[in-house]
Amino acid sequence: MTEQYNIYNDMMNQDSPIQQPLSSVLLVLEQDSLPVTLQDGINKIKKHIPYQNLVFDSEIPLHYSGYKWYPRFQYDPNLRAGQVQVESGQISSCFDNTLQQQQQKFEILIRYNRQIEAFRGLGRLLGAARHPSIFSGNHDHLINFTEQSRFDTQGVMVDCSRNGVLKVKNVKQLLCYMAMMGLNMLQLYTEDTYEVEGEPLFGYMRGKYTRRELCRIDDYAYDLGIEVIPCIQTLGHLGQILQWPNYSHLRDNSEVLLAGSEATYEFIEKLISSATGPFRSKRIHLGMDEAYGLGEGRYRQIFGYKEPTQIFTYHLQRVMEICSRYGVQPMIWSDMLFCLAAKSNSLQGYYDQGNNPATPELVESMPENIDLIFWDYYHTSEDDYSQKLQQHRDLGCSQPWLASGAWTWSRFWTALPFTFQTIRASLLAAKNKDTGVKNAFITIWGDEGNECDVFSSLPGIHYYAQLGYCDDDDVDLSVLKYNFDAICGGNFDDWVYASKIDDSPSGNPITTRTHFSANPSKWLLWEDPMLGFLTPQYNDEDMETHYGEIAHHLFTAFDHVEDNHDMQLEDPIKQYPLNNRLELPARVAMVLSLKCQLRQRCAAAYRARDYAQLYDLTTNRLTQLRNQVEALWQYHRRLWMTMYKPFGWEVLELRYGGLMTRLATMYDRLMAYLTKKNKTLGDDDSDEDDDNSLAEFDIDLQCLFYGSKTNMLLDYSRVVTPSRPG
Repeated sequence: MTEQYNIYNDMMNQDSPIQQPLSSVLLVLEQDSLPVTLQDGINKIKKHIPYQNLVFDSEIPLHYSGYKWYPRFQYDPNLRAGQVQVESGQISSCFDNTLQQQQQKFEILIRYNRQIEAFRGLGRLLGAARHPSIFSGNHDHLINFTEQSRFDTQGVMVDCSRNGVLKVKNVKQLLCYMAMMGLNMLQLYTEDTYEVEGEPLFGYMRGKYTRRELCRIDDYAYDLGIEVIPCIQTLGHLGQILQWPNYSHLRDNSEVLLAGSEATYEFIEKLISSATGPFRSKRIHLGMDEAYGLGEGRYRQIFGYKEPTQIFTYHLQRVMEICSRYGVQPMIWSDMLFCLAAKSNSLQGYYDQGNNPATPELVESMPENIDLIFWDYYHTSEDDYSQKLQQHRDLGCSQPWLASGAWTWSRFWTALPFTFQTIRASLLAAKNKDTGVKNAFITIWGDEGNECDVFSSLPGIHYYAQLGYCDDDDVDLSVLKYNFDAICGGNFDDWVYASKIDDSPSGNPITTRTHFSANPSKWLLWEDPMLGFLTPQYNDEDMETHYGEIAHHLFTAFDHVEDNHDMQLEDPIKQYPLNNRLELPARVAMVLSLKCQLRQRCAAAYRARDYAQLYDLTTNRLTQLRNQVEALWQYHRRLWMTMYKPFGWEVLELRYGGLMTRLATMYDRLMAYLTKKNKTLGDDDSDEDDDNSLAEFDIDLQCLFYGSKTNMLLDYSRVVTPSRPG
């Protein structure tokens, strides 16, 4: 993946320093002149500004002598929807000392049509205030510009069903970030994590959102010009609820509802009523993806065999009838239409360019006015997206949606370089005037335990937003980085660097055939330490040094603090305050610098009968590793409890507990072996005693994934042990 970083740098074609001085520019809002429609949103945003440099005129610090900008807002119905124009009020430089001495206001006018663009304009000005070129005189493009959103809807979907249910306060923080980036739609993906009246087992002990919580989220988003669309499941992905006996009558199989059953549609109406109730939006996302085995379980036993595509379209018609009664416009993921046509329970059929399911029979059976969402997180070529979008139009959906992905699943930190590549390809297709779309969003998934810090996706979300507002094929990286700093409070380059925990020294290059980003940090962490059965995958890589260098860089990156004397605030402001989130990948890297090749070194010392070396590895490196794993567990727990409701953490804690227990067993076995060896030294028969050997180290390890090396995407159950449970 080293090549990924080269591609990232070449694509952006710019660099920025790791550190920079804090800006001495204060943005002053005259509260009395703020448009009424923006006042509540501005008040919310002010609370989330990382450098406290956005104030009302009544809040300017006493004796403040630094530079001040005075943004003003003006609604302009003559602007196109999605357009924002920002222009400075004077010809003089915003750092003209004469102007400051005369105490004239340096005004900057933000003209907007939609509420969301007013907040995006403010976010751009906050970024300009952080940009070093404003001190050099070469800053006109930063405070005088026009932008046009290429989408009616451009938003974010966050997975709240894979253990991690974001606390309301963190949803609000995300909404403020989105507003300043210009993103106007949020979906909280909730399979069973929302309250359904009369169904106490729905989302039982899963941290489900209450109706009141969802109403608060919708109210908060409304003030920021953001639509919250309910996002649920109404066919597959319902294994969490179908596992309970009370719902056995609704099962087709363990994950899929029983289509064709009246009880199923009564249940779905409850779901739709509960999901839509808290929100102003008249749209709903019904899911219906990956409903594998549809019609093959209890359905066939009850109704006999029917072609699965017919079952799917009938079910869709019935659910749409419910939506019609509730006055909401439905959308669904589109993959099952392609997979069923290809007779494939995998995504191969979805992305096969030759698989176009738009037969006359299927088109005829498709409900009118259904919005199809094409989701593709894997391809790095614009053509792959364009061709599939056309196939969606062939199905009768004139305006399909396009969902991109930030690579957050099955890892501890977002795979940002690969995310940038797939986002760029998808949005180039989405913005194409001939084949593009009007509605798009980026997905943040938590598959495989939701180990990842969801906010590590923020650089990807920000890049996605920037692409949506620029006419070019790529963004101005300098503007992107300083806007990210101003809005979120993090160093863009450091956050991208943290993705190296899923890299290797030799790298994993991105090509048009690269359809995933590897996750070695995950499988190296959870791999059983005593067995170390994946060690041959990285025998020719110096992973110890690799992870040691990453840990050093990241610990340094989040530990820097700089007093902001120019701003004359009561408390010093930490340089890049959001960089403190880099502690998670830093601690992962620290653990892996000790864990990688530990089994290999111990086995080599054991076989060589180098007991002094084995003792040193046990009492030093293994002991350090145990301490660092405990520190990682404690930090990750604190992070989780800050970000999410407590439910779901037990899934990860069981993994940490298993790892720490196995490390304790490894330590005890090695020390017991060394103690026996010390007592029986010189006894030629001692090796015949099984209790006086380390059978785990007598095994010659085999390479299990030939040709893959470290470029693998593996889940927890595959790496924790070579044995299958049961």
